[in-house]
Amino acid sequence: MKTFIVIYHAPADLMRQNEVASPEEMKKGMEPWMVWAEKCGEQLLDMGNPLMGGIKLNQDGSSVPSDKDVVGYSILKAESMDEAKSLMDEHPHLKWAEGCEIEVHEAMPLPA
Repeated sequence: MKTFIVIYHAPADLMRQNEVASPEEMKKGMEPWMVWAEKCGEQLLDMGNPLMGGIKLNQDGSSVPSDKDVVGYSILKAESMDEAKSLMDEHPHLKWAEGCEIEVHEAMPLPA
């Protein structure tokens, strides 16, 4: 089995809305994610966490705020990219709001 890293993107203003959500609203918002996680079963190695406040590190040692709108990640195992993509079918992140996107990347093994 191969490992795939799922990167979630969303406009920053959507994440700011979550900062003021009540615990009940947050729990309700997670319900579709839990359904997706159940569908993935053991192929979901790590559901991940929300991400915010990313920075870009430059070669000269400076840093600037990231402009990539990365808001979370998950880690899957699958036989192929096609299988990994099929695990993402009907993912709730894509239904959350306009501007939400998902990237899936295969994690390559390090050379010996």
